[in-house]
This record gives sequence, C-alpha cells and structure tokens, in this order.
Amino acid sequence: MSAPNAKKVVTFITGNARKLEEVTAILGKDFPFTIEAHKVDLPELQGEPREIAKQKCLLAAEKMDFKPVIVEDTCLCYNALNGLPGPYIKWFLDKCGREGLYKLLAGYEDKSAYALCTFAFYDPEQKEAVIFEGKCHGRIVPPRGPDYFGWDPVFQPDGYDVTYAEMDKGIKNTISHRFNALLAMKNHFLTSDSVNNGS
Repeated sequence: MSAPNAKKVVTFITGNARKLEEVTAILGKDFPFTIEAHKVDLPELQGEPREIAKQKCLLAAEKMDFKPVIVEDTCLCYNALNGLPGPYIKWFLDKCGREGLYKLLAGYEDKSAYALCTFAFYDPEQKEAVIFEGKCHGRIVPPRGPDYFGWDPVFQPDGYDVTYAEMDKGIKNTISHRFNALLAMKNHFLTSDSVNNGS
C-alpha cells in the first residue's frame, strides 16, 4: 500500500534529457505527479498539431500498457508561409539546418512567427487524451547562440533582443511556448478532482 501523500507517476515520452530537465523545472515541485522519462519509438504522423499530439499520445499509452503518459509535439510556424513548417519543423531543420530555416523567408518581408507547443496527457480513467497548448510569438532571425536545442537559435521572442538559444534558461522557462502549455496542464491537474481523489 502506497503512502497517503505519495505522488502518482506519469511517464513523459522522450529520449531528450534536456527536454526532461526543462519540463521538470517548469512544472515545479507542486505538480501532483512524479515525472519519469521513457523513450518510445513512435511513427511520425501528419496532420494538424492537436490531432498529431492526440494520436501520438494514444499510441504511446498503448505501448505503456495504458498507464498515464504525456507526449509533446512542437511546431515553429511562419506567418508568411501560412503556418509552415509547423509540425514538420524537425524535418526542415534536419534538411535545411538553422541557416536554411532563416533563409526560407528570404523572399518575404514578414519574418513574424510563433512557436506552438502541444502536450497531450493520456487519462487511463477516461481512456482519452487531454490536450494542452501554449504559444510564444516572435520572429525568425539569423542563427545566434548555442545550437544544442533544435531551432532555438533562429527564434527571437517578441519583447526580447535575444534568441531562445541566447536567453537565460530561467527567463526562457517563464515565457516559452513550452511554459505556456505546461502551465495550462499544471493548472488543470491542480484543480482536478481526479488527482486529489485518485488512487
């Protein structure tokens, strides 16, 4: 029998240690779950961000015996390109590199963009995926800063003169698309009867 105040475990589907570290820092100690990371190979899905996140979550839950899991899907959306690269940013980055991501907008005056993060939580009791989204608006700039975290060097959030990559981690974790999505998820669980009354 578990201790009365023992937290439930939710598995974050990722093999990225930096991402786990960032997510854990943002959620803080008052998040009502203990987060454990687990790498699961999932197919690359196509479609709209919410649908991709939902399907990824259901596939991950199946592989984890339908225990609580969370998955993340991240998009970088150029307004001049009607939201592309969007959910396909990983492939654009792999093929074009960071400099190429900037040059995609060479023929456009509009350099504005937004980062979109979608988290999906599999609820074993409801047998469904619950979606949480967060955005951060900014613009695409020539790559600046360390290149260890995806497309961070080309995205400069509105109100700042530095890119995500150049930004202090503590500041980024209070304004980013990931922060906004996780804040929505955290608030959901802090006010949820299923957490307080669950086993």
